[in-house]
Amino acid sequence: MNKYNQYLDKNNANFVPLTPLSFLERAKDIYPNYEALVYENRNYTWSQVYERCIRFASALEKIGIGEGDTVSVMAFNTPEIFEAHYSVPMTGAILNTINIRLDAKTVSYILDHSEAKVLIVDRQLHPVIEKALITVQKKPIIIDIQDDFADQSLLKKIGDKEYEEFLNTGDKNYIWKRPKDEWQAISLSYTSGTTGNPKGVVYHHRGSYLMSTGSAVAWNMPNRLIFLTIVPMFHCNGWGYPWTIPMLNGKTVCLRDINIKKIFELINTHNITHFGGAPIVLNMITGASASEQKKLNHKVYVLTAGAPPPSIIFKKMEALGFEVMHVYGLTETYGHILQCAWNVEWNSHNEDKKNEIKARQGVRYPNTEDVIVMNPETMSAVPKDGKTMGEIMIKGNVVMKGYFRDKEATEKAMSNGWFHSGDLAVVYPDGYIKIQDRSKDIIISGGENISSIEIENVLSKHPSVSIAAVVAKPDEKWGEVPCAFIEKVKVKDKDVSEKDLIDFCRESLAGFKIPKKIEFCELPKTSTGKIQKFELRKKAREITFPK
Repeated sequence: MNKYNQYLDKNNANFVPLTPLSFLERAKDIYPNYEALVYENRNYTWSQVYERCIRFASALEKIGIGEGDTVSVMAFNTPEIFEAHYSVPMTGAILNTINIRLDAKTVSYILDHSEAKVLIVDRQLHPVIEKALITVQKKPIIIDIQDDFADQSLLKKIGDKEYEEFLNTGDKNYIWKRPKDEWQAISLSYTSGTTGNPKGVVYHHRGSYLMSTGSAVAWNMPNRLIFLTIVPMFHCNGWGYPWTIPMLNGKTVCLRDINIKKIFELINTHNITHFGGAPIVLNMITGASASEQKKLNHKVYVLTAGAPPPSIIFKKMEALGFEVMHVYGLTETYGHILQCAWNVEWNSHNEDKKNEIKARQGVRYPNTEDVIVMNPETMSAVPKDGKTMGEIMIKGNVVMKGYFRDKEATEKAMSNGWFHSGDLAVVYPDGYIKIQDRSKDIIISGGENISSIEIENVLSKHPSVSIAAVVAKPDEKWGEVPCAFIEKVKVKDKDVSEKDLIDFCRESLAGFKIPKKIEFCELPKTSTGKIQKFELRKKAREITFPK
């Protein structure tokens, strides 16, 4: 027997399950009167944020919410969704943040699949929610978010309670529930898979804690930084930053809608030091008019993820006073697991070469045990030649628990002891990884993941469509957009136009999922009839939009 295991067992003094909820309590204890959360003219200190979360958690428990229950939130980046990252799991319940851009059918599916008992929703989203509730099997308790800084005058209330009213029913002395086990679920995020219905990705307290600490190290984030919430907090729990910023005793400034003039104003007003954003946000910033842009008084650090932005974007952002780092991650890995960590010897390169390097996804985060590019058939690592493609595979504590209520998909995704990302990449001689393609045919448009198969399934329902194939088309504004190639049914009275199919898609798909271009042609196929999507991607790159 190992002598270091004798009389050295875990006990309540030396082992406490990890949870990011402890970061808020610590910030309240250290900086109770420091500004923590800002939105327009709403300002909360750490002690106030903590009390608000405690009260809301208590109110949830009073209506029967507890361990294993799901509380859904569909909201913009306002204090309410930030607080939900603490108040919901403080009861032992699981936080489910829903993408505000989804259509009613998908929202209804998520509410049913997650078995949501409560839905906290911004009144601006009521039209979608009303439609979703028509088909939902069991209506959740609805709590309205009333935002005085958004035009909600024409929207009727559909909630059983209003957020502030509900919060005030809670007890400020409530003792929050620490997880019994750090493997206990903390949140549920839905991501588009290769089928029509989204998959529910389950995070645990341990992974969320480690992602928060790892992100701070990877980005070299200082204590008491000032963070602007451009990344929606429904995306991978805001890339984990609602938990990271309190750990660093920083201040979070909420931005409800993407507005470039507003971004520059907030940067200068609040001395913003950090923010994250999809490549489209960087495009919007660099392409903004002179009247929208303002000269920065200090350097601002920016994290971008998604389809790699053109190298010129890095140059333009730097000229404006921003320092950009490119990262890579998935919903299934709590967010980012690769970063383009900078080496000082690269400073001697010319600008074009430096920007080319910055466009790579890079090397693993400090909280990620292993990331490797392997041949999925042989499970052997590809050579570091920058040419040979393989699949990115991940191992570590920041890999999800699994897909909610989907044993088969979970086992498939984690076969052979690795999480299979579905993303194809090469490895350069210096060990840096760069994505080349997506084997899952996921299109990343404006930071949103879109399943090509979901669009294909919709198009195939049209009577004039024989075969539909959808691929990503590079786009300067959005990074990527869906492009559809159609073989028509060869019947004269079944003729259909591009507009007809786009209008048809509008009936079933969220706006960002609708193809931006549709081409009619004979699809390239293998001898066995499999569609050659790599040929279609070539065609998509050559297609130009009419001016």
